[in-house]
Amino acid sequence: MMSTRHPGTTEEDIERSVEAPLAVLIVVLLQIMLAAVSLSKGWVLWKLPGWVWLVPIVPEVMLVAALVVHNRTGKAIIGGRRRTASLALVGIVAAANFLALAMLIGSLLSAQAHSGAELLLKGLTIWGTNVITFGLFYWEMDAGGPDARIKSDWDTAGPGFEQRDFQFPQMENPQLAAAGRGWRPHLIDYIFLSYTNSIAFSPTDAMPLRHRAKILMMVEASVSAVTVLLVAARAVNILH
Repeated sequence: MMSTRHPGTTEEDIERSVEAPLAVLIVVLLQIMLAAVSLSKGWVLWKLPGWVWLVPIVPEVMLVAALVVHNRTGKAIIGGRRRTASLALVGIVAAANFLALAMLIGSLLSAQAHSGAELLLKGLTIWGTNVITFGLFYWEMDAGGPDARIKSDWDTAGPGFEQRDFQFPQMENPQLAAAGRGWRPHLIDYIFLSYTNSIAFSPTDAMPLRHRAKILMMVEASVSAVTVLLVAARAVNILH
């Protein structure tokens, strides 16, 4: 199905330069809030002070800058470099979040966490970061990224075509999309995919097609499962 949109339209600019950076800023706000509360209450993360939650903000701010820079000159190399930089920075944020989860588990095993509210807030921050980070990963990765999805015909393997990573319902059943308009997944579709995978620990409406997509979904679901089943369960046990 050929999309009727073209690069540079207002809708695409908003998705790339406003919606995606706002998603990252939500993560930044969660981490600033957790760091502030940790410092005020003396919470530590495996003997590290509360300000350690602010460390990932550096690559996150760089990610925001990379997201708002896109191809306005018609040179594909600019968009490619932006996408490569975004994927690398998202990977760094995901790795930092995984490290935070590992240290939180270390805190649990060493009995350093005694407050249910502390564990719930830390678990919420890690889980929320996990959802948004992997949603951005899927958005930047699928079929060559947002710029490639705008330009290519997704129903044929013609020039500019790259194999899809996910199969959304509207692709298999075009009648589900708005009448008279070409359909392509937007950032919110990938955030929803990430959210449901983190809740159900499995794909729901969109199915992974490529090995890399399946691996990423397994990693995301594993992080979410440990966060929810271990951290949240321990927090509820303390609260009782």
